[in-house]
Amino acid sequence: MTTLSGVSSVRSATSTRWIQLGLGLIAMMSISSPQYVWTLFTKPLQEAVGAPLSAIQVTFTVVIVLQTFLSPLQGYLVDRFSARILIALGCLLSGLGWITAAYATTLIGLYLTYGLFCGIGTGIVYVGIVGLMVRWFPDRRGLATGVVAAGYGFGAILTTFPIDTMMRESGYQHTLVVFGIILGLIGALAALAIRMPTESDTLPPPPAMASTVGTPPSEMLRSNVFWLMFVMMTMMSTGGLMIISQFAAFSRDFGVANITVFGLAALPLALTVDRLTNGLTRPFFGWVSDRIGRENTMGIAFLMEAASVTLMVLFRDNALVFVILSGVVFFGWGEIFSLFPSTLTDTFGTKHATTNYGLLYIAQGIGSILGGPLAALLREQTGSWLPVFAIIIAMDALTGILALAALKPMRRAYAARSR
Repeated sequence: MTTLSGVSSVRSATSTRWIQLGLGLIAMMSISSPQYVWTLFTKPLQEAVGAPLSAIQVTFTVVIVLQTFLSPLQGYLVDRFSARILIALGCLLSGLGWITAAYATTLIGLYLTYGLFCGIGTGIVYVGIVGLMVRWFPDRRGLATGVVAAGYGFGAILTTFPIDTMMRESGYQHTLVVFGIILGLIGALAALAIRMPTESDTLPPPPAMASTVGTPPSEMLRSNVFWLMFVMMTMMSTGGLMIISQFAAFSRDFGVANITVFGLAALPLALTVDRLTNGLTRPFFGWVSDRIGRENTMGIAFLMEAASVTLMVLFRDNALVFVILSGVVFFGWGEIFSLFPSTLTDTFGTKHATTNYGLLYIAQGIGSILGGPLAALLREQTGSWLPVFAIIIAMDALTGILALAALKPMRRAYAARSR
């Protein structure tokens, strides 16, 4: 009877965790547009507030900085209190950011609406959902975090063309209000059905090399392994966020934005393709890393990113090739959101997983500063995007090498000491 009860418990927990994964995916999709569709709003917002691109891009940086720099506190609150209520609140705040930004007439107003509310809201949801999944899927952390992180990339696929169309027909203000309401409510409803696993949920064991110690944040911050991961994630984030935030700007400078490809303008087509590949890469490389190792997967993906960015720049005057290669670029970048949290949790355990990932996620905020306004400023000072891309290519290649040559032996040594 005990055996039958145990089997039933395992089956129940297995079913429950896949439902939780689906709910987490929906919540993540609801908060993706403030980051991934931002580039469509930069031009009308420039006209509305009368500011240069570098000043407008500070809004994007505020979103990412608040999303990431507050994530340790947000992760602690999720670990300490109700994940359900906090994640629902985050979804509503993200939608509120769009609604209030529609009425902003100054740069400060834009920073305090779109930047403030979207930044805080998306940060709560992102670290909360990732922290939830590494607990529900100890045996498949790469895949699970990849799936929910894919929602953050995939969500904008459903909104890019509708937002672009509505902006053309009804203006950016109406678009912000309508989609702010829709996305905020959908995310909140999904969040209200999620929960943390309990002792009654019998889950599969983690891999043999995964830590079961539960390293507290204060101890993790004294580890060289953590700081190497932090530097690596910062470099990869810088390149990806530069391309995301400046995509419309440099595609116009390259002269391909409005060229028709397969009957569609190259810019919105590329953005849609990019969202698809940016979503697919996260569960794909997460699944790969569950099988061949985190660092081996990082080396493959990050070096592929360096090569694809190089090719995209070399073929920047060909709209069709530019669209295709931009998709490859995002396929080589988006996996950082499955590889780094799963690697971190494997190294430092699940007890403080949300708070620990919140500390690592600050790297994304630093990347937004380097890839957002500073990259735009370098473009304004040099008159070209090529110096910006040269720096990004070098950082991508260096990160891939560090994954294999430094992170892999350091993690093995740390695991041996912990055991």
